[in-house]
Amino acid sequence: MRSKRAVYNIMSNLMLQVTVVVYGFIIPKIIINHFGSSVNGLISSITQFLAYITLLESGFGPVVKATLYKPIAEKDNEAIKTILKTTEIFFRRIAKIFLVYITILTIVYPLFINREFEIIYTISLIIIISMSTFAEYFFGMTYKLYLQAEQKTYIISFIQIATYIFSIICIILLAKLNVSIQVLKLISGMIFVLRPLLQNLYVRKKYKIDLKEVNEKYELKQKWDGLIQHVAFVIHENTDITILTFMCNLAEVSVYAVYYLVVKGIRSFVQVFSTGIEASWGDMIAKKEYKNLYKKFNVYEIFYFTICTICFSCTMILIVPFISVYTQGIKDANYIRYAFGYLIVISEYIWAIRLPYSSITLAAGHFKETRKGACVEALSNIIISIILVSKLGLIGVTIGTIIAMTIRTIEFVYHTNKFILKRNVFASISKILVVIMETIIIVIIANLIPKVENVSYFSWAINAIIVFIEASIIVIILNIIVYRNNIKMILDYLKNRNTVVVNLKRVTPDQAKRIVDFLTGSLYAMNGSLQKLGGGIFLCAPNNVDIEGKITDDSAKASKGKKEEKEEDEFNW
Repeated sequence: MRSKRAVYNIMSNLMLQVTVVVYGFIIPKIIINHFGSSVNGLISSITQFLAYITLLESGFGPVVKATLYKPIAEKDNEAIKTILKTTEIFFRRIAKIFLVYITILTIVYPLFINREFEIIYTISLIIIISMSTFAEYFFGMTYKLYLQAEQKTYIISFIQIATYIFSIICIILLAKLNVSIQVLKLISGMIFVLRPLLQNLYVRKKYKIDLKEVNEKYELKQKWDGLIQHVAFVIHENTDITILTFMCNLAEVSVYAVYYLVVKGIRSFVQVFSTGIEASWGDMIAKKEYKNLYKKFNVYEIFYFTICTICFSCTMILIVPFISVYTQGIKDANYIRYAFGYLIVISEYIWAIRLPYSSITLAAGHFKETRKGACVEALSNIIISIILVSKLGLIGVTIGTIIAMTIRTIEFVYHTNKFILKRNVFASISKILVVIMETIIIVIIANLIPKVENVSYFSWAINAIIVFIEASIIVIILNIIVYRNNIKMILDYLKNRNTVVVNLKRVTPDQAKRIVDFLTGSLYAMNGSLQKLGGGIFLCAPNNVDIEGKITDDSAKASKGKKEEKEEDEFNW
């Protein structure tokens, strides 16, 4: 069931991120074309300032999820209701405080930005854009956290996909009617208000949870540690645009927002492969299945880093060519920034590399143990960005982000390996070094190969396909070379006249075929034999062992629950 839900979560999240990327590219383009880069910069800036309201959330959400894993695993419904009641009370207070924050923001914000717009114009956008955030806190956050802890993130994803598609259709129609930006954002905001209402309705109907009957208030452990983590994270995530808003112009904010739109799309795509199984980590930790956790995380690292390497290497090569096509005809700002493009991809690449380690650390509830690193990350980002922005602009704030993210990533890698997985930290460092090496090789080779002239989306797409194929081939070849010791272990074991059971269920079909072909040739040279036992499972035997008969898939399934005779005789990738 755990694996099935993880697959559902990953696939639905993947569909969601594709939808988000499409939405993210269509809507800013419409706004820039109809209203100008400054309006797009204003909307991006307001959105970032509204994000600061999550400071009031106090890191409550991650702590709630970590707390829910155990009672959900034990099916303790009373404990679940008590935790959710406390969560509901908290977030409704946040929603009320949010109204006060919006009031203050409408007074203060217009006084500090460049006077490119009338005060009423800016205030109306602040109120309209904040509408969906208020609804999320007041109606939907409690049940959203419950669905995430229940490993049913796919329900949330499907609801969000539907609202995004509906919003895109409405915005395109409204833009053709030449409505004002206020009307366009109002209609879009009303559609997004449907999300928390639908989540609320689903949980109440599906799980029969009635929080009105619960009076007891639950005191969550580590909520103050979660507060520190969350405050630091929000500050770090919103530092760049905030500093650019005050120290540069809104056109520069728009440039940053367009580039960030691209890297955020890639970031969200790779995040799918973490978010979809984060609850599985929490479930295994709650049930103390540390041996199983160690094995699965080791496999997951290689799989996840392979995806990261291909995605971000291609993005580094293709981001500026894409922006040049995306902003064709726009003359009110310079969007072609090669150095900035490379740096912003690197910053999000570092974030993606640390994601597996941060996910498992927070799933384990280690908020107190990692709070200092969160503070260091936020402060270093602010200080370095402020120092560099006056001379380097966009590049300055991005360098600050890169340095801060690197510090935090080192902490997460160290903590995860030493205190959760209890293994040598070099097990992860070696994989990260492989990622860096592969990326450098891909970028160098890709820049040496001639490409189609980049003048349209079609020509860009052709170049993107070429780069993707190059990157995939390079990563596969290098992974086979780097991880050849896995195959060598098998062959060494066979040389000692021992039988080996090889499980290839966790590798791709292409990789499995290569391994089987390699083993077949090696066994032939040693007069050994290879027989398939079941789906993806093979028996390798030396010449001193005779194999008679066949083990069918059915018999393999029947023996699935039996304990392994010798764990060291089975090698898993």
